[in-house]
Amino acid sequence: MNHLAHVFLAPDSPEARVGSILGDFTRGVDLSTLPDAVKQGVRHHRAVDSFTDQHPNVLASKQVFSRQRRRFAGVALDILYDHFLLKHWGRFSDIEQEAFIRGIYNELQQKEHLMPDNMARITRRMVWHDWFGAYRDLENIGYALDRVAGRIRFKNEFTGMIVEIRANECELEKHFLSFFPDLQKFAGGIE
Repeated sequence: MNHLAHVFLAPDSPEARVGSILGDFTRGVDLSTLPDAVKQGVRHHRAVDSFTDQHPNVLASKQVFSRQRRRFAGVALDILYDHFLLKHWGRFSDIEQEAFIRGIYNELQQKEHLMPDNMARITRRMVWHDWFGAYRDLENIGYALDRVAGRIRFKNEFTGMIVEIRANECELEKHFLSFFPDLQKFAGGIE
């Protein structure tokens, strides 16, 4: 899952939500020095990722992509699922979407002292450029995926992944709508 889904599913505290994003930035971080709620968020992130990677609908979604791009399907789905979460927000939350996003951005700014430098730089960009809001538009998902592709250090066919997403959008969305309630239930039961 990507950042929006992780903070959406995280335990209900600002520190745990920071930890839920920190799960992608733990290299070189001594987790033992962090507050318990942040560590809880990191553990939650890892459990959510593990559940997601094994879910039949996610595995089926990966098979939708061409062989040349399937290697990167997990990355594409992580970002695409944030788009689908925003698109179907009312199915999964009673909280107004814009208020939730603004609240998360405020928490990330207030809790920056809990973040390693690389995460703080990313979350600043996330807030300044309203990544979560941008994910409402499928075109912006394509731009985000192309930026990720540009950071890959070896020759790849990840650029242009949005073409395959558009061609299979209905099937991918159907898989997401079947998968996400299972994930939400699982995430709510993580200690």
